[in-house]
Amino acid sequence: MDKIPSPQHTFGKTALATEHGPQPPKRAVPSVARAVHLLDMLAEAPQPMSLVALTSALGLPKSSVHGLCTTLVHAGLVTRFENGTYHLGLHVMDLAHAFLARTDLTIEFVKLWESLALLPEETIILSVLDGADVVYVACRNGSRPLGVNFRIGMRLPANCTASGKALLSSLPPERVKAMLHASGLRTLTKKRTGGLKGLLKQLAQARKRGYSVDDEETRDGMICFGAPVFDSRSGEAVAGVAVSMLKAAVDQRQRDLAAEAVKKMAQALSKRLGARGISLA
Repeated sequence: MDKIPSPQHTFGKTALATEHGPQPPKRAVPSVARAVHLLDMLAEAPQPMSLVALTSALGLPKSSVHGLCTTLVHAGLVTRFENGTYHLGLHVMDLAHAFLARTDLTIEFVKLWESLALLPEETIILSVLDGADVVYVACRNGSRPLGVNFRIGMRLPANCTASGKALLSSLPPERVKAMLHASGLRTLTKKRTGGLKGLLKQLAQARKRGYSVDDEETRDGMICFGAPVFDSRSGEAVAGVAVSMLKAAVDQRQRDLAAEAVKKMAQALSKRLGARGISLA
């Protein structure tokens, strides 16, 4: 089976960096911008990075990078291993959990899956859109083994995932085209969806029936159903809910039930967030 990429995180990357490096806005503190860029580099790296590698990637003097690393290690945001390499520190998780604990969306999602008791054996995730990617902000791993555990902070191409397609289906097609033109239409498996034209057709179907489908586009042998979550502020989805299942372990009836269940969960969460015109019938 194809491997799902490791989770990635961004620490203000959109605001502070471009493909040519960090570009802080006016009146920003350069040292803070550089520290954020360093955290981005460590977050994206599959392995801990050496001081030499960080210096090369950041394009800064070695002494400056060493100073940044020392400061971030002291703050608990970076960990320095015995071999001299660096990776994200545990305090990053403290900040992430503090943020999520204060986010109504994730709080209501957890309350909802506990109260509805839907699909207890299956994995259910909540994601938000970040550019052309989805980032998982909450997850309940089911008892049925999938061969992969979804984790908070995992980042995947929106066009491949059920929750990502659910989110994209709430956007105007022209905006989807522009977004994917900028990022490229990425794939995680050998499953072909007909390119952008095929994706737009899938999104139209998702809008019509109220849920999207990822049929082995995230991982071979896995099928997922997603539905958009709305709040009271706009007609664009603020999140996507999805359930992931092994294709070989479920028949068509179970797939239909899963699709309806994820729609029900998304509608209930939307209602809790103040969306209007939501019916739970």
